[in-house]
Amino acid sequence: MVRYEPWQCLPTSAELPDSDDTPVDNELQNLIPNLLAAVLALVWTDRSDWFFGVDMGIYYAPGEPPIVPDGFLSLGVDRFVGEEGRLSYVLWEEDNKVPILALEVVSKTYSGEYEQKKDDYARLGILYYVIYAPGRGRHRKRKVLEVYRLVDEQYVLQTDEPCWMPEIGLGIGREEGTYQGWTREWLYWYDEAGKRLPTPEEIAQQESDRATLAEQRAERLAARLRDLGINPDDL
Repeated sequence: MVRYEPWQCLPTSAELPDSDDTPVDNELQNLIPNLLAAVLALVWTDRSDWFFGVDMGIYYAPGEPPIVPDGFLSLGVDRFVGEEGRLSYVLWEEDNKVPILALEVVSKTYSGEYEQKKDDYARLGILYYVIYAPGRGRHRKRKVLEVYRLVDEQYVLQTDEPCWMPEIGLGIGREEGTYQGWTREWLYWYDEAGKRLPTPEEIAQQESDRATLAEQRAERLAARLRDLGINPDDL
């Protein structure tokens, strides 16, 4: 990793483009990382030492264009920065904290996820690289989900799914579910036992179901009391 001397005049995130201006060509490239970010916000609600970026530029050296994963996770950094949040992820503004995980969602337009981007993330020192190819497209010999771990500066394909990542304290895998009304296969976070962590929508539905059950129990109890000649409103 490049180290920067404090005397160097480095551009700030406000002076740098926040992305590479390349539009996504599949809505899954936004929905999938946003789902992962939403679950993290739920399970790590008491933590402030993490950041999950979606389609945001990572600046690793002055004068170089950013690397822009579909999603990435950094640990040991402030979750929120300033009133407007991060415009981009600039290493020299983050105490040189390299993201611990990068995610690419492969769409019909292949963008070097298995070659160039893989080399870029390894060179940057990102510990985990996740490639999700829901349609697989031209890469039919590839797995739908591939998780790599950086070992001796080379990415090694992990074989377990969900794949447990002890440095993060979470696993990542896939299964069918519903997000924003769309039922299909999604990427999810998992605990060490392999249990999928619920989404905010699922938590809200569970709370709604519990409230409905409690109301039904109260109505049944009130009906029994009336059968006994007792007005429940008088209790």
